[in-house]
Amino acid sequence: MSVDEVVAARGDDGGADEPGWEVDPDDESGVAMAATVGRQIKAWREAAGLRAGEFGAAIGYGEDLVYKVEGGRRIPRPEFLDRADEVLGADGKLALLKRELAEVRYPKKVRDLARVEARAVELMAYGDHNLHGLLQTAEYARALFEMRLPAYEPDAIEHAVAARMARQAIFERTPAPALSFVQEEATLRRPLGGTMVLRRQLERLLSIGQLRQVSIQVMPIAREEHAGMQGETQVLKFKDGTALGRSEGAFTGRAVSDPKQLRILELRYGMIRAQALPPRESLAFIEHLLGET
Repeated sequence: MSVDEVVAARGDDGGADEPGWEVDPDDESGVAMAATVGRQIKAWREAAGLRAGEFGAAIGYGEDLVYKVEGGRRIPRPEFLDRADEVLGADGKLALLKRELAEVRYPKKVRDLARVEARAVELMAYGDHNLHGLLQTAEYARALFEMRLPAYEPDAIEHAVAARMARQAIFERTPAPALSFVQEEATLRRPLGGTMVLRRQLERLLSIGQLRQVSIQVMPIAREEHAGMQGETQVLKFKDGTALGRSEGAFTGRAVSDPKQLRILELRYGMIRAQALPPRESLAFIEHLLGET
C-alpha cells in the first residue's frame, strides 16, 4: 500500500500563483468539501466588496488561483485560509476550515490507509525493498518518490511526502498500538538519497526502536532459511477482533480479512520474526551500521 502527493514550497514572489492541492474528481468527499469551502470563501469576498483580483493581491496569491479555489477546483493551503480570514474579517471562521480540509488534501487511498492504521491496535509489517512508510524520514520518503517512473511532478512529490509523514501520528496515539516491523538488512544499507539521508534514517530507526510499543527487527542477508521470500507482508488487527492483511506473494496480492487467510499471513510473519535478529540485537546492528555509514 502506497502513499501519494501535495504542493511545492512557496517561493519569495508574494504574488505568485502558488499551486494548491489538486482535487481528485474521483474523490467524492474531497470534491464536496472543496466546493463547500470555495463557496464560503467567495461569499465572504463578495460581502467584502472585493473582486477576485483585488482579493488575490491582498492575500498575496494570483487571481487565477482564487477562481480555482472558489470554484472547488483547488484545495487551499492553510496559509491561504489564514490570510483570507484576516483580509475578509471573518473572525476565524475561514481559518477554522483548515480542520475540515486536513484530510481531503491527501489522496483518498492515502486517507483510507491512514484510517485503517489509526484503527489498528496491532500492526505487523515485513519490508524487503525499502523501509516501511511509518519508519521513513521525510527526506528518505522524498528520495523514494523522486525515483518513481514515470516521474512525479515536483508538487506531487511534496504532497506524497506530506501524506506519508502525516500517517506517523500513529506513534503518538493513546493508547499506543503494538507495532512490529521486520526489515531486510539490504534496506538499511542502501543509501537512497545519499549517505547523509541514510545516516539520518538510521538515527530515526534507533529513536523509534526505543519506544515501548515498537519492535524493529533486522533480517540478515546471510540467513539460509527465509519465510519472507514471497515479498512484503502486513497484518493489522483491530479492537473488535477483526483484522486485515496483505502479502505480495499470497492471494494475488489483494487485501484479505477472512480468518483462514489471515492465519496464513500471521504464520508467515511469525516465522519471519523468528528468523530475524531479536529486537535488542537488531538495534545494536543498526547502531553498528550507523557507525559504518
